[in-house]
Amino acid sequence: MRRLGSVQQKIPCVFLTDVKDEASRKREHQQFQVVATEKVNPLAIEANVDDALATEKLDGTCCYVTTYQGQPYLWARFDRKPNKQAEKRFKKHQHAHRSCKGFSWNVEEDFKTVPETWIPAHRVKHHNGHPVPDEHGHIPGWVPVERSNKQYCWHSSVVDYEVGEALVLKPSCDDENMLEITAVPLAELQELTLELIGTNVNGNPYGLGSKKQPVHCLVPHGCILIRNPPPVDFQQLCSWFQESSDGQVEGIVWHCNNGTLVKIHRHHLGLRWPDGESGLANRPVTIRLEGTVDAYNSKGLLASLLSLNGRSFSRLQDVQYEV
Repeated sequence: MRRLGSVQQKIPCVFLTDVKDEASRKREHQQFQVVATEKVNPLAIEANVDDALATEKLDGTCCYVTTYQGQPYLWARFDRKPNKQAEKRFKKHQHAHRSCKGFSWNVEEDFKTVPETWIPAHRVKHHNGHPVPDEHGHIPGWVPVERSNKQYCWHSSVVDYEVGEALVLKPSCDDENMLEITAVPLAELQELTLELIGTNVNGNPYGLGSKKQPVHCLVPHGCILIRNPPPVDFQQLCSWFQESSDGQVEGIVWHCNNGTLVKIHRHHLGLRWPDGESGLANRPVTIRLEGTVDAYNSKGLLASLLSLNGRSFSRLQDVQYEV
């Protein structure tokens, strides 16, 4: 599986941004909006974004595969956040300065405790042995997805640690227009970040499954390519999102040759998301699983989907299995 930039930190916008005095469409309780200007971010220019690989930005929750208790394990995103008093000071600073920048943290006292298994994300800065928050006041990190933790039941549904596999959605090897849902050894996903999408994640913009038959899967970051991407130009991107059938996506992430990642989100352009059916939901998909019911956890999604092995669906959102 092709390895592209790992999503460990917040990805900067491909354009320089500005702040508007309007309630955020994306972040609850944030009384300002971050919007894109028409000026390309110098970081993107330096990374030669025009030659970068344009991929679909997926609307789910970020995950990571790395070792835990001696074996490859799925980890869930868990940002360490400020306590109530620190959060209040931070919000006051945001309101006064219309920005998150310039706020001073007491890293030892201002943040909530985290589980003992928590690890900071790659490239988080440290000071005096303590991880330092980003400009939004969070310390990005990860916790292992243990089956006993009900908070991560939907994460757990896509992995089977006994057989060491995860349920992955990716382009088919045989046809670039076709998707496939398949079981991939966790060892092959080691050190990759992926997006968990599905029925109970972020309002399910891809129409996967139902309450009675929930469907979730992991999508490796960078694997869904944007076909015929527009140039990095503000007006052309606005038009593409609104007029092109390929623009029915949450956003674009550009993977630059030097490893830099930059993105554009519909909200940066003042556009709605979701806005009708997504392009991913309408792509055809084939189920390719090679295990046996006895091998997989009988209560897991891998076992449930095994009955569909070899079947193709004209749309991803049509995938259903017997309860």
